[in-house]
Amino acid sequence: MRPKKTRWVKCEPGERCFIPQHKSFGSLKGIFLSLDEFEAIRLSNFEGLKQVDAARKMKISRPTFSRIITSAHKKIADALVNIKAIKIEGGCCEIIKRRKKGG
Repeated sequence: MRPKKTRWVKCEPGERCFIPQHKSFGSLKGIFLSLDEFEAIRLSNFEGLKQVDAARKMKISRPTFSRIITSAHKKIADALVNIKAIKIEGGCCEIIKRRKKGG
C-alpha cells in the first residue's frame, strides 16, 4: 500500500467532539471523522465548492477528494441516524497557517 499524500487543511475545528444531547455518556457509541474528512465537508458542503476546486485547495486529486467526501458523508449519516457522537481527529493533514495582514 502506498503512503497517503499530505492533505492541506485551512480550518481546524474548534470543537472536536459533538455528543447527542439525550443519550447517557456511558452507553454512547461514536464515529471518528478525520481532519481531511472534516475539511472536505467544509469545502464542499459549507463553502459550496465543486469537487475539483476543493481538491485543488487540499492539494489532492479529484478522485481522492471524492473518496474522502464519500467516507465523511457515510460517517456523518451513521452518527445522525444511529445517534452516535462525532469525534474529529487525526488524518494525514497539515494545517495551513493564516498570514497576518501587513506582515
